[in-house]
Amino acid sequence: MGSVGLAVLFMSILGGAMGLGLAIAAQKFAVEVDPRQKEIMDALPGANCGACGYPGCMGYAQALVEGKTETTLCAPGGKSLVEDIAKILGLEAGDIEEKIAVVRCQGTEANCSSDARYVGVTSCRACQILAGGTKTCTHGCLGFGDCVDVCPFGAIEIGKEKLPIIYPDKCTGCGKCIDACPRAIIDLQPTKQLTHVLCINTDKGAKANKVCKTACIACRKCVKKCPFDAIKITNFVAAIDEEKCRNCGLCTEACPKNCIIDGAAGERKQAYIQDTCTGCGACVSICPTEAIKGEEGSRHEVNPVKCVGCEACIDSCPVSAIMMRDNK
Repeated sequence: MGSVGLAVLFMSILGGAMGLGLAIAAQKFAVEVDPRQKEIMDALPGANCGACGYPGCMGYAQALVEGKTETTLCAPGGKSLVEDIAKILGLEAGDIEEKIAVVRCQGTEANCSSDARYVGVTSCRACQILAGGTKTCTHGCLGFGDCVDVCPFGAIEIGKEKLPIIYPDKCTGCGKCIDACPRAIIDLQPTKQLTHVLCINTDKGAKANKVCKTACIACRKCVKKCPFDAIKITNFVAAIDEEKCRNCGLCTEACPKNCIIDGAAGERKQAYIQDTCTGCGACVSICPTEAIKGEEGSRHEVNPVKCVGCEACIDSCPVSAIMMRDNK
């Protein structure tokens, strides 16, 4: 056997010995993985979006089995996943508030003009860094789609009017679009919250009105109209308190700039008073739109034209005689 053959033989033996050594070491020093971690990994959506605050689904699964975190942090998984994880870990399922991304801007080309032309990398962040943006409103959406690029669920696209469109059936509330937006115009809102202020311009009214047709001008008409004290003016822009808001839509009607949207329009349920009504009148005194009438001691009735579905009357009824039903 020649020198070349001996060299090949030696390297083969050496390689085999090293491989055997590595195999023995791997077996000896192997870290035992909790079998529950694999079960949780199989249950997780696998998007690795980071909404839970951990580096991917594996990091979250490991933290769960080690008891270092909560079962309710995976927004894409929703309530059903929370229940699955709790079952695997032998815990009680916690509550998770499902949320959806909301674009708080209506700065279309018709509403908000441009004062510069940007030529460069197709990126909102790049445009913001280089030129400070191109819109006359320094708070408005730039429309290049950084949010679209980072969405792992295909829930966002840039529409014809150069604004992001979010599809509720695909959005999981992971929040990646929020981190990607250099102008912070995207918020996460509870899915039950249907009324939104679509403006974040904190300039004073006159200046905001000058740069965008649908900018909030802090006129306070929505504040005065809201019967539940759910709207405040903060830094010259309206802000809705989700805990107090009842999605009645009265603020939308009051807004002269059309910057508050009523997502419940057309789907809002209405109050119906049943035969068990004692005619005490508690609902009459609390109804913000004077939609309930009736004689004392007799069953009251609801005017469907005036009812805004706020459910304040339900809370006030001492005999639980009021229910909500579809608007027909």
